[in-house]
Amino acid sequence: MKKLLQISLALATAFGAFTVQAQDVNAGQKKIAMCIGCHGIPGYQASFPEVHKVPMIAGQNAKYIVSALQAYAKGDRKHPTMRGIATSLSEQDMNDIAAYYEQQAKLPAVPESIPPAPANVAELLTKGACVSCHGANFSKPIDPTYPKLAGQHADYLAVALKSYKTEKNGNVGRSNGVMAGQVKQFTNAELKAIAAYVGSLPTELATVPQGKFR
Repeated sequence: MKKLLQISLALATAFGAFTVQAQDVNAGQKKIAMCIGCHGIPGYQASFPEVHKVPMIAGQNAKYIVSALQAYAKGDRKHPTMRGIATSLSEQDMNDIAAYYEQQAKLPAVPESIPPAPANVAELLTKGACVSCHGANFSKPIDPTYPKLAGQHADYLAVALKSYKTEKNGNVGRSNGVMAGQVKQFTNAELKAIAAYVGSLPTELATVPQGKFR
């Protein structure tokens, strides 16, 4: 238990302090023009750094969305397109956009009891102490600055996990000491197996179709 608490505290530090500001859902809806071209098209695939579906962010924790945008803006998450977008946003913009996306999908809560992982994947999840931060059903993280993972696109999850292993690359990678330490225990094939299981779970996330002209 002590080790898990240490991991959780370290993650909170690694993700960075969350700036608490008033969130305006209506204002956020007016600020998402740069987001909907990817995140408003169901099944939309990105080709960088490899082909994968862009993540579903409707229904995601608002504080996590802000922490992710802050990480892109600071360069802790390396992705040229996302960095360009994030650096154009003020702290208030990030908070408003995040608030909008958090409430955009209103799906039933993921039940506490979820389909069990195959034995080999269960061993990997235990080795990585995944549920200690992301919750037993992968949809109730212990801190709102951590993401809901259940049902997220498996190919995106695999790419995201591998990015924590990437070093000395100016365009790809994520700087997070704790996640890097956890992920480097696994081969890419094992990360893909973890992602496939987590991505198969019931989800509170969605991509809500949105036209560019509204």
